[in-house]
Formats: sequence, structure tokens, C-alpha cells
Amino acid sequence: MKTILFVCIHNSARSQMAEAFTRAYGSERFIAFSAGIEPGKLNPIVVQAMAEKGIDISGQPCRSVEQHLAEQGAPDIVVTVCDEASAERCPAFNVPVQRLHWGFADPSALAGSDAEKLARTRVIRDEISARIQAFCTGDFRAE
Repeated sequence: MKTILFVCIHNSARSQMAEAFTRAYGSERFIAFSAGIEPGKLNPIVVQAMAEKGIDISGQPCRSVEQHLAEQGAPDIVVTVCDEASAERCPAFNVPVQRLHWGFADPSALAGSDAEKLARTRVIRDEISARIQAFCTGDFRAE
């Protein structure tokens, strides 16, 4: 079984969704974790969007990559889910890891009313879900 670490800026939205969907779709192939370059606080709109899919992430901690490494060690696969520039800030690992980059829009950067943010977050959630489902059911080395 491979360990996979999803990384974004604050571990508050995209990486949390990717971890949760990997646990839902790929628990027989992967042990999933998530972390942030600079951990923040869970995005409540993301928590709500995930609850609509029957997945409760409300109790998930926001961890840093350093915390993850101290607690779990290096993963087999690191997937950055933030923009390319931010992905470049992801720390190096002392052991060989497979690195993938899947950029998704940041729900924390959305403007508008809560209803508008939720509507756009659902789109991002569904994009992440589809990508994770394809990844978990296919060849994990593939993009």
C-alpha cells in the first residue's frame, strides 16, 4: 500500500478534500494524508460542501508538511494541489518520492456571498473528486 500526501498552502480546503476523497475511493490502495506549507484553519464552506457528499471533514486537523514528516515520515507520493508557484515552495524530502502536481482553484480565494462561494466550491470539489476517483481506479503513476 502506498502513502500519499496532498499538499496545498494552508491545508484548509483542496488538500483536505483530496485526502478525504482518496480515503473514500482508494483506501485499499492508498493511505492518504494532507498537509499545508503554512497550515491554517479549515474552510467552513469546504466542510459544508463535503458534508453534502456525505463526507465529514470537520474534525480534520490542519497540519504543516513538517508536522506530517515528523509524525508519519516521508510519503511515497506527494501531490501538490495548489497553483504552480506555490507548489514550488513545497519542501524537499530526504528520500525519493514521486511528485505530481494537480492545480485546482482555491476556495479560500473566492469572492461573493456565502451562497456564491458554496456554488463555486462545489465545482472545485467535484473536479477534485473526479481526479481522485480516476487516480484511485487507474494506474497511480499516471497523471
